[in-house]
Amino acid sequence: MKMKLLLMSLLLLILHEPIWVHGVPVSSPQIIPITPLSTSMPAISPGTQVGEEHHQKDSDKKVIIAVVVASTVLGGVILSFLCFWFCHSKYRSKSNRKNVQSSVGMKGSVPIIDYKQIEKTTNNFHESNILGEGGFGCVYKARLDDNLDVAIKKLHCESQNAGREFENELDLLSKIQHPNIISLLGCSITDDTRSIVYELMQNGSLDAQLHGPSHGSALTWHMRMKIALDTARGLEYLHEHCHPAVIHRDMKSSNILLDANFNAKLSDFGLAITDGSQSKKNIKLSGTLGYLAPEYLLDGKLTDKSDVYAFGVVLLELLLGRKPVEKKAPAQCQSIVTWAMPQLTDRSKLPNIVDPVIKNTMDLKHLYQVAAVAVLCVQPEPSYRPLITDVLHSLIPLVPIELGGTLRASQVTQQVTPADPPVNSSHR
Repeated sequence: MKMKLLLMSLLLLILHEPIWVHGVPVSSPQIIPITPLSTSMPAISPGTQVGEEHHQKDSDKKVIIAVVVASTVLGGVILSFLCFWFCHSKYRSKSNRKNVQSSVGMKGSVPIIDYKQIEKTTNNFHESNILGEGGFGCVYKARLDDNLDVAIKKLHCESQNAGREFENELDLLSKIQHPNIISLLGCSITDDTRSIVYELMQNGSLDAQLHGPSHGSALTWHMRMKIALDTARGLEYLHEHCHPAVIHRDMKSSNILLDANFNAKLSDFGLAITDGSQSKKNIKLSGTLGYLAPEYLLDGKLTDKSDVYAFGVVLLELLLGRKPVEKKAPAQCQSIVTWAMPQLTDRSKLPNIVDPVIKNTMDLKHLYQVAAVAVLCVQPEPSYRPLITDVLHSLIPLVPIELGGTLRASQVTQQVTPADPPVNSSHR
């Protein structure tokens, strides 16, 4: 409004204020009536008349030049003010859009969901809606107002680490979109509680499927290979297609989630870091025992090969049905890598240590190939481990076409009927 008043004032100034030339005001042109010459007017000599006319022409030229110069100056001033007013209006418009966006509720590019709505949809975080538990809180099943089923991870952020992991996960997942990585739908922030809203994965985690009450009975050999392939695809996206590359740092079966069709997706990016980060050499040791690569556990060295090691452990879980670390005595634990390594390379022993649920249901050549990939992934020396891209290309031919691989139906060997009844899975 102030700018408009200023422009109006300038226009009035141009229309009504006289222009001064040589100390004399020159008004806007006016029509002056011409009176008839008097017959009694004295005669004027020709020389005098010509001189006066010449002098009058010079004066007129000066007036015209002055008017042109003054008009040009004023035009420049008005143009400058118009430009200023346009820029000011544009800036104010952008500012208003930002204010509207913040009033809608956004944290960066992540929608903020009202905490009261989350309380309502989880029945005030009732234990009957718990899907799982983690280090900093629980995951609940909920349904939003638009009948969308979701999973809500509620974090208690009294500690600095929990708050930092919350911010880190939001930052990374808001930039990542891949079929084998969990989708972030929103978040909620209130007092010392933080909540993250994800797509719901109906079949829970791979850990619950393998080591829960069903002991992997829903997972056939080909389904397990599909889960391994999906997981490798998710990791390859993080390592090879994100710029900078992302190291998950907490790769494990409980962070591999399965949807209604058993498609696998990586989750829980609270500990993930970007490769090339200057701070990664001095980061605090974090992760889960049994999945930590030796160089990271002993020396704190973290690379994408640390994720490959953890993937190898998951592959062993799929093959053998065992947990990454098993308690043998009150003060003694044994890792799946230590126990399995001597037998994985012995073709006569390998079929005997396979999970009884899938024993004798696969082509032995495929079994040997998967075991060889797992052995390479869990090598103590990082440089001996393959890139996740190499692992991915090794698994694709072992998965049927309908499950995302290249194995054709004609290549699938008929399942071998077990000679003996399945062994009780007490080895778990």
